Amino acid sequence: MKPVNKILLLLFFFALPFYSLAWGVLGHRIVGEIADSYLTAKARAEIKKILGDESIAISANWADFIKSDSTYNYLSPWHYINLERGLSTENAKAFLLKDTAVDLYTKLNFVVKQLKTKTLSLDQKRFYLKLLIHFVGDAHQPLHASGKETAGGNRVRVLWFNNQSNLHAVWDEALVNFQQLSYTEYAAAINHTTLKQRLAWQKASVADWISESYLISETLYPEITEKDQKLSYDYNFRHIKTVNEQLLKGGVRLAGLLNAIFG
Repeated sequence: MKPVNKILLLLFFFALPFYSLAWGVLGHRIVGEIADSYLTAKARAEIKKILGDESIAISANWADFIKSDSTYNYLSPWHYINLERGLSTENAKAFLLKDTAVDLYTKLNFVVKQLKTKTLSLDQKRFYLKLLIHFVGDAHQPLHASGKETAGGNRVRVLWFNNQSNLHAVWDEALVNFQQLSYTEYAAAINHTTLKQRLAWQKASVADWISESYLISETLYPEITEKDQKLSYDYNFRHIKTVNEQLLKGGVRLAGLLNAIFG
């Protein structure tokens, strides 16, 4: 291989972690599958008019897949929000309520507003609905609402079972994939809620969701040190409960939004 090609290959390899997808394919489908189980009959019928035979779970990854089309490059910052490190819950929410930047918080609210508009064409409804399904999942992945100096954990290098990775990628895909379940099996395994629990989760605002994710991310960084970057079975054991709860909350809250818009 020519030296120039080797350099390009190395650059490509090291750049890959900085383009992580929130929850990965599997995680987003789990959120969508859970949401589908809590739809009202009316919301389900209206969504079918928009998505046709494509399920919410399958639609959930469209917003990541279209990153291959440069036409949609403008959507990239819609997937995440960067906050300062060390904020309290109150300070994080206060920041969000004044937020006017192009980020996950402002654009998730924008997409909800658009879907409540009665004059949208079918193509516009499909576009915004697929974005909504995806962005609700993004909002519940802790490192998509995280410290900007770490690029949401992308700059925090770790070893996942001795393979080079970063903290963001571990939470996007590695922890979910490690369970070795299909998205339908995974959703069935964790989708156990009470009506009281669902109502409480759905009552929370988008600012609450983002703040919750941010506070989780703040607990993750101190665990990674220069002397302790090797993550494996113990890391999974300590964090899989949080992963599962965030996936479950994402699905329940997505259903709440869809029922409010279409139900």
